[in-house]
Parts: sequence; structure tokens; C-alpha cells
Amino acid sequence: MSDPFDLSSFQPAPPAPPPSTPPAPPPWLEGLNPEQRQAVETTDGPLLVLSGAGTGKTRVLTTRLAYLLHQRLARPWEIMAVTFTNRAAREMRERVGELIGPPAEQLWLGTFHALGARLLRRHAELVDLKSNFTILDADDQLRLLKQLMQAANLDPKRSPPPALMGCIQRWKDRGLTPEAVPTSDRGAMDGFAHRLYGPYQERLKTLNTCDFGDLLLHCLTVFKSHPEEALQPYQQRLRYILVDEYQDTNVAQYLWLRLLAQGHRNLCCVGDDDQSIYSWRGAEVGNILRFEQDFPGANVIRLERNYRSTPRILAAASELIANNRDRLGKTLKSGHAPQSASQGDDDALGERLRVRAVWDGEEEARVVAEDLIAHQRDGGRLSDAAILVRTGAQTREFEERLMTTGLPYRVVGGPRFYERLEIRDAVAYLRLIAQADDDMAFERIVNKPRRGIGDATLKTLHQLARAGGLSLSAAATEVLGSDELKPRAAKALDGFLQQIAGWREVAAETPPGELMSRVLKESGLIDMWRADPDPQAPGRVDNLRELCTALEDFESLETFLEHVSLVMENEEAALGDRVTLMTLHGAKGLEFELVFLAGWEEELFPHRRALDQEGLKGLEEERRLAYVGLTRARRRVTISHAANRRLFSQWQSCLPSRFLDELPDAHVVREGAKGLSGGRAGSFGGGSGLGWDGPSWARPKPDRHIERPTPTPPATRPAAPDGEAAFSPGQRVFHDKFGYGTVTRAEGGKLDIQFEKGGAKKVMARFVVAA
Repeated sequence: MSDPFDLSSFQPAPPAPPPSTPPAPPPWLEGLNPEQRQAVETTDGPLLVLSGAGTGKTRVLTTRLAYLLHQRLARPWEIMAVTFTNRAAREMRERVGELIGPPAEQLWLGTFHALGARLLRRHAELVDLKSNFTILDADDQLRLLKQLMQAANLDPKRSPPPALMGCIQRWKDRGLTPEAVPTSDRGAMDGFAHRLYGPYQERLKTLNTCDFGDLLLHCLTVFKSHPEEALQPYQQRLRYILVDEYQDTNVAQYLWLRLLAQGHRNLCCVGDDDQSIYSWRGAEVGNILRFEQDFPGANVIRLERNYRSTPRILAAASELIANNRDRLGKTLKSGHAPQSASQGDDDALGERLRVRAVWDGEEEARVVAEDLIAHQRDGGRLSDAAILVRTGAQTREFEERLMTTGLPYRVVGGPRFYERLEIRDAVAYLRLIAQADDDMAFERIVNKPRRGIGDATLKTLHQLARAGGLSLSAAATEVLGSDELKPRAAKALDGFLQQIAGWREVAAETPPGELMSRVLKESGLIDMWRADPDPQAPGRVDNLRELCTALEDFESLETFLEHVSLVMENEEAALGDRVTLMTLHGAKGLEFELVFLAGWEEELFPHRRALDQEGLKGLEEERRLAYVGLTRARRRVTISHAANRRLFSQWQSCLPSRFLDELPDAHVVREGAKGLSGGRAGSFGGGSGLGWDGPSWARPKPDRHIERPTPTPPATRPAAPDGEAAFSPGQRVFHDKFGYGTVTRAEGGKLDIQFEKGGAKKVMARFVVAA
């Protein structure tokens, strides 16, 4: 049978009789530990496999699939395995194929969307579609919604289309058709989202298309409205259903699985409630927490033997996550170290976790870079190390430091800081302010945010610029003196030029950071991202704030733009030994020898937004994110927190994260200057009686006033007697901003230095250190 979705000649198969002589246990079972083997061999009824970090869940899933086929408990097309990514599906099929050969190709294996789409094509007519329906991408969805808004005379400024689409997609993730949306939810977005939901769905059907949310939503509709024709045959056919990463399922996925599994009830879900960190994407941790209630008689098997991390790391992670109330419970233990290792046996337990207190983000990045240099000097590989941060905005200072020290790196899960869309847009404003003839910057921002300057206006400007040998800015000024533009476009263009001119007038006297803040506000750029409902939009706002902070380190707009140009030229190599820099959300499923966890401070981690919006639920997800971060490390964990951070030109005093108090002293060493160290050593411990799990989610503000710090040389920097330079021509030095260089001239306290990445500079001797 080539297509398991083809039910045209379906006949319910009789129960597979047990073979007269049971097959001998396959040799590939021998390498499993007792819990893993139990998960593989438990084949009757619902089964939840609680698989902790690093406990071999992929091996269990693939071995279970092979075991079902080897024991002849089902034929390949009677088994469905569901994953979240195409990569995971391919890997699973390849591994099963290595164990049992060609039958693996006939397994019903894929992502929720892929399986849902294939099933829906078999029953498309039941939801008024044709089997050759297309699937809209995000851009086409928005384009269609805008057409419907225009027809309904809805103002896109009052109700941004992305926000409306986000609301509709959230309903689909919950398995809600327009008719099923609760009355209490229909008022969202002033009622416009629900008002458009029905017409949007009807228009999709007219076009014989659907979006990704429909792939499961339509399946649910078909299952419920035509159970005998479309649901029961699959329930009878699918003897076994296996699901990976069950903790990440949303409501629609849960309902889809539950309906399909009601036939034979042999549903095996593998997941870890302690690693449920994607609620912002619709994931519902309650799906895994309710498994035993949803499937009475279910077996629960805990995989707790971790084959990745040291016993100390596992003990710290387990004690941290034990503070969560809503969890099924398990305790990780090392699958390698002897279980009899004593508390004092450091060789068996591994290195203690380091909790390092630093003054600010700049020092945090510097000491991490120093650790990486030492690791490299000792023969270690940079690719064995990762810097994990809570938000994408935190990568900027690390990127700057890694570049100035010459340490190659890669940013995973997104572009580098200065390559990000919102940063490129903001920098383009500064480029046009600094240089009126920058046509690339002009074209990038002339209609961002949207101000009514469309393609027709740009075409006119380009024609005029080419004819007269002008820049686009000059062409825009000239065209305003004519009647070539429509009044609305002319007014919008004139307003844009006046804004740029106004900022240009004050640029020389305004600190760059302050100028950037003003541009972001007055242009509407930051408000545009604040209004965007995309889950990534708050991160873009954070990035723009971090850009303002970065600009504070420069004396002029020109020096900053020169710096950005140098950064952009420093492109990463396609391959090579590099440090990995990424967010905690992006790190799930990965592992490294050394892990640096940065920014463990209140309101940054746990993030203030999570606490304000979700309360205790948000706090517990943040704690799960901390658990994920800790369990990425194989050998060494270094956690850092800063006493101060800059935000929009203001220094803010920071409290150490409450998560530091939840790490066991027996496995942690705390470092840092007196008065900075956090956790129990810093008087912010869990015994303070402040009740972080109570109804108030924000920690109290510190009662000390933190002055804006002045740059101080590192302790290793040699002092120059009587203010004279202690350097000579030919000497190699290091500068906090420009990196490594060679002194070409020394005169008094001034140096001429040829920097390896920044070119020739004149700097004061007190700002460099011998390298």
C-alpha cells in the first residue's frame, strides 16, 4: 500500500495475531537502560514518556518504531509518528531505516502540518475545497486580509492587519472556527478580528486555498461532521501513534491527536513538561500535565538518566526546576558517573557552577571573552562554547567584544545585531541625516513607517534623479516645486524631508544616543513595532533600545557610522571554529561543553513582560527556560549578572535574578566584587521573606542609588608614571572598543595606533593595555 491516506479500498484490518514463535529480541535493545527499554516494550494502551534533557528520547522513539515493526505488532502504514520539524522527521525515518531497513519508508511519519495537509487533501470536498488547494504564506494572508478590510471600510491604522491576523491565528491554534469563538473573546481588537474571521475563511474557500492554521482546523471540522466517512477509518487503521515534543503541542494539535487515537488507544507521547517554553507560539503545557486524566489507565515512564551533563549541573538544574508547582516531577541523574559518588568527590561530580557578578554589560562581555581566550589557549575549541541570552538585544555587547578581540562567532536563530531589519532601518535614518546624498538610505526609509509615499512617487524621483544627475533627496526637493506628484504624496514627501532636515540641524550638538531616541520616537518607527502583534516585535523594540545604548559610546554620529561599516565588513566565514551566540529559546535541543548564561537579573530574567502578562504561569515558564539553559552544558556553566545596565541613556540598578537563590550552594561558587555578588551571598536570598511566589510578581527596587559609572582600566592595565605613556612604538596593545593594534608613535600620554580591525587611530594611553 503506497499511500496510507488512500481509504478508497479500505477494509478494517483484523487484529494482528501474535506470531506462533515470538521473534527473538533484536540486538539493538541491548544498549538501552531499563527505563528506556520499558518505554520501548510497553506497547498496550496510552503511554507518556517523560524524557528529561539529555536522556535519549530520540533513541527511544526510533527504537520503539523499529520494535513495533520487528515484533509484527503493526504494519508500517498502521503506525503514525508526528514531529514538529521536517528535520526531526527525516532523522527519525533514517534511524528507523538503519535498524529495520525498507519498511521504514512506508511509515506514516511527518510534521503536524505535513500530515494534516495530506489527510485534508483526501477529504477536501467536505470543507468546500478541492484536493489541489494551495497553502498561503504569511504575506499572502495579510494581503487578503487587507482587501477584506478595505471592502469593510476598516481603518488599518486603528486596527493593524498583522494584529488582526495574529488574533485569528490564535483562535485557529485553539481549534476555534468563527462560529465557535467564545462570546467573551469576540470583542478582541474592538470586535474587528471576529468580524473579519468569517469573511476571511469564506474568501479562502473561494480561492481554493487555506493557511497553515486551517490544515488542522479543517481536519477537526471533517472529523466531527463526518466521523463515519473521515474519522473512524483512520481510527481503525492507526494501531499506534507516536508523538515527539508533546509539551509543545497547541490545543488544535492536541484535539487532532486525541480524536485519531480513540480507536486503538495506543498513543505514545514523548515530552518534558520542564522544557515547555513556547507558550508565546501557542504551546499549552497543560496538554502534557493532563495526560493521565485525558487517557485513563495511561502508563507514565520517567527517563531520568542524563548522558550529557555532569552530576553538579544536573543537581543544580533539578533543584531549580523543583520550585515550579505545575509539573509532573522527575529528578535528573547522571548516566555516566558512579551513583555512589560522594558530595566531596569533585572528580566524579564535575566543576561547580560559577555565578559571576559584574558591574555592567560591558564588563560581562569582557570577562566572557577572556574566558574564551583562556579556553582557546588551553587547546579548547570555540565551537564547544555557547553564550546564551534571554533576549536578542543582549547579543550586541557580546558581538562587539568578540569582534574587537578577534574571536570568530556565529549568531544562531537570527541575523547579527547590525544586520537585523529594525536596526538597519534605524541606522538608515542616521545615514541620511549624516549624508543627504545616501540614496540607499533614502529609499529604505522614505516610506518606513508607511507615510503614503508609494512606488509611483519613487519612480518619479528616480527618473528625475537620473535625468538631472541628482541624489534622491535633491530630486525630492526639486519635485516638490512642481505639480508632478499628487497632493497627498507631495505632502507626505515634504513632511519626511522636513523631519530629516530638522534632525540634521541638531545632530552636531546632540549626543548620538539622544539623537537616535528622538528619531525613533518622532519618526514613528518604534511605535510601529510596538503596535505589531508578531511575537518577535517586542524583541525588535528591545533591539532598538539597545541600539540607543550602543550609540552612547560614541562621540559623534560619524564615528558610529564608521564603526557600523567596519562591523558589517567583518562577515563570518561559512565554516570554522566559532563561538555560538543565541537566545535560550533557540538553544533547546542543543548541547555544548561550555555554556555562558548571561543577564540573570530581575526583570530581564525572569523577564518583566512574562511576569506582567502571565503572573505565576509566566514565572514558571521563565524558570523552565532557565532549566533548559543549564542543561545545555556538558561540563561547565558560568552564569553572570550585572549590577547596572543602560537603557535609553539611563543607568538602571539591577537585582540578581531570583533563580540564583534557587541554585544549591553545594554545587555553586559565587564570584565578583564585594557588594555585587548575587544570590544568597548578596543578601537577596530566598530566606528574605519577600515571597517571590506570592501575588506580587516584581521584586522591590534596590534602595541604593547607582551613579553612572566612569570607565576604569582593568586591574591588569599597567599604570603610566606621571601620566606619561608606558608604551613604545612596535608594542602590541588592546583597546576596549577598537581591539588589538600596534603602537606606531608615542608622545606623552597620546598614542598613534594601527588597529587590526579599526585602522589608524589616535588614543590616550590610559585607554589601552599591553597585549
